[in-house]
Amino acid sequence: MAETFSIDKVRNIGVMAHIDAGKTTVTERILFFTGKNYKIGEVHDGEATMDWMVQEQERGITITSAATTAVWKEHRINIIDTPGHVDFTAEVERSLRVLDGAVTLFCAASGVQPQSETVWRQAEKYRVPRIAFINKMDRVGANFEEVVEEIRRELGANAVPVVIPIGAEAEFKGVIDLVDMKAIYYDDAPTGAVIREEEIPQEMIARAQEARDLMVERISEQNDALMEKFLNEEAPQREEIVQAIRKATIEGRFIPVLCGAAFKNKGVRRLLDAIVDYLPSPIDLPAIIGACKKENDKIVREASDDAPLAALAFKVQADKHMGKLTYVRVYSGIMRVGETVLNSTRDKKQRVGRLFEMHANHRQAVEDLRTGDVAAVVGLADTRTGDTICSVEHPIVLEAIEFPAPVIGVAVEAQTREDRDKLAKALARLAEEDPTFTVRSDDETGEVVISGMGELHLEIILDRLRREFNVAVNSGKPQVAYRETILSAVDHVYRHVKQTGGRGQYAHMVFRIQPNKPGAGFQFEDEIKGGKISREYLRAIEKGILDAMGEGPYAGFPMVDLKVVVYDGSMHEVDSSEAAFRICGLMGFREACKKAGMSLLEPTMSVEVTAPETYTGAVTGSLASKRGKIISMDTKANAAIMNAHVPLSEMFGYASELRNITSGRGNFTMHFEHYEAVPYALAEEIVAARREEKK
Repeated sequence: MAETFSIDKVRNIGVMAHIDAGKTTVTERILFFTGKNYKIGEVHDGEATMDWMVQEQERGITITSAATTAVWKEHRINIIDTPGHVDFTAEVERSLRVLDGAVTLFCAASGVQPQSETVWRQAEKYRVPRIAFINKMDRVGANFEEVVEEIRRELGANAVPVVIPIGAEAEFKGVIDLVDMKAIYYDDAPTGAVIREEEIPQEMIARAQEARDLMVERISEQNDALMEKFLNEEAPQREEIVQAIRKATIEGRFIPVLCGAAFKNKGVRRLLDAIVDYLPSPIDLPAIIGACKKENDKIVREASDDAPLAALAFKVQADKHMGKLTYVRVYSGIMRVGETVLNSTRDKKQRVGRLFEMHANHRQAVEDLRTGDVAAVVGLADTRTGDTICSVEHPIVLEAIEFPAPVIGVAVEAQTREDRDKLAKALARLAEEDPTFTVRSDDETGEVVISGMGELHLEIILDRLRREFNVAVNSGKPQVAYRETILSAVDHVYRHVKQTGGRGQYAHMVFRIQPNKPGAGFQFEDEIKGGKISREYLRAIEKGILDAMGEGPYAGFPMVDLKVVVYDGSMHEVDSSEAAFRICGLMGFREACKKAGMSLLEPTMSVEVTAPETYTGAVTGSLASKRGKIISMDTKANAAIMNAHVPLSEMFGYASELRNITSGRGNFTMHFEHYEAVPYALAEEIVAARREEKK
């Protein structure tokens, strides 16, 4: 039977960072020191507990966010290890939505990298309190002060060290704890578990005192009681400092900075203490706000076992033995085995089959989940990522998780007839698991196109189809997910009148279509006065427009970034129907688009290239030849860092091109930035090729 903890002793945290900053290594060390693992699994040996997928072990990267539970100093810590690679943005996004706090890792040599900036911004969006941990202090080029400065400058964070390192690179021996003013040394032992606490060495006393004064001053700025003591030159108590740091961290006004070398087991236990001391429990955060589907009223739910059940499904995973595992975060109430719950997002009642506490890919059955728990449920067959699970008597819908749209597609087909059915089932399972992966079959050509966030994302999916699902597939060349939009605003009138024997069809609408800001998506508004068109017919018009937007009139690509306002029209008491208004919406919208003029949009990527300075000219020349716009250039430790916006269609095969022009010394990262108009001549070529394909 699993141990139960009072809710103030629960921490739901995530470990997030740029790829290769050591997230999985840190998590492995946490599991080792909290007694969950008796042997440390290494990423480079392919033995990491959290990287349990074959693809993760082979590539040494984290793809899915694994969840696990550990216990430290009578606190239960639920940890979610998130991926650092930009193609798996959805995994980070869904994890942050259910976390109470996060540990952000930075590499002591590389500092703030592009993806660490992305995850930091995602954490800001969900207002997740953070601790910064500067890892790899034993690496050549490690510089603690410089990274702290960079976090302040690049991320605009109030980052303040609560420990400082003793030595760096090969000389990194331990840390000075500024709260206790003690030196903590880590003796190199096979287990790395030997800690010595000593007085601060003589040569470091002045520096340690200066760093402590800065910490006390910065935290006093956030706390009136401490400010008074600071001005009166009174020394605050240890407990006062810890409480003040905790309060300011939870409010997002203070980022405690720690450091260590996780691979050598240095600094991890001090990090665990900081997680317990400074990151929030579920009751330290504001109550969760949901809505009632019928009345659209706001409902506030306190984090308490006595409140009605409200939980969010943040991940769905296919499991060979269990069928479907749904990871949930319980915000209020208790979920029990065997009880019937409501999926309020889909309005379906479901039965909780079994409940499991997850320890990476090992699991322990439990009888119930309490407020604040993160665990897996078996039995919620119709549940998708972002759905709300709640009590049948007290329905509530929690805010769902937003995911970016896929930007790259590839055509796939089964090699044999037997594999065709297997392929359809496997793709459906994978699409259930991953909200940024979509499957579309082209009715005219009969081909199936799968879309995702990048080349690596699709590579992994194809690999999983072959290995996990034993489906032999052929895949085409990657295709860019183009979009269409309108160029100008137009007003249009459309009447749909059809008279066949018996009841006819009548729908009439007057509307305006106009371009929306890039990335603003689709907006539908009605300004109908005096009930000229009823509410359900307006909904039918909106559905018709959405049908038309699925395949734009320019080249058959989906349409984005436009606004439709219906402001007049009429209906017939006998001949009007939802079907008639849906057709009216579809046909009228298509006509209006042609009148407004169409533009083709392509995904533009934010690309960051790092290469030795001598290659700057070659790299900028290569980016310019790809229609790239250089946004900024910088140098860091003899390397040039170039940021550019480049159309995705030009970036296929860039990895090998960059290797060639930099003699293998350059590397790059890229992520989706926004959609941008394709130059007219090129757009016409793409449209002509698309029409040729459709013939």
